[in-house]
Amino acid sequence: MTAIGELNVTPIRTGSMAGELAKAIEALDAFDVSYETNPMGTILEADDVSELFAAAEAAHGAVDEDRVITTLKIDDKRTTTGTAGEKVASLEEQLGRPAERDRA
Repeated sequence: MTAIGELNVTPIRTGSMAGELAKAIEALDAFDVSYETNPMGTILEADDVSELFAAAEAAHGAVDEDRVITTLKIDDKRTTTGTAGEKVASLEEQLGRPAERDRA
């Protein structure tokens, strides 16, 4: 079984959110999850959804703002296993190329 999640923690504030988001990411280290942060959120991987929920709750709680919006989208693979990287590799195989493009 593999659970993959997309976590978005958004402190409502003016100016940079980087300091508060760093606290949220650091909170994930206390859990048995793998994670990769990108400009739009953080991809989490764990053996089960309960670990994703616990990690997301900790990340949410680590942000020290008056208002925080957190979303967690979950892909709960109950009968198979597979990582987020394998999902991307499968897509790239179908495309016949990397699933990214640099517009520069």
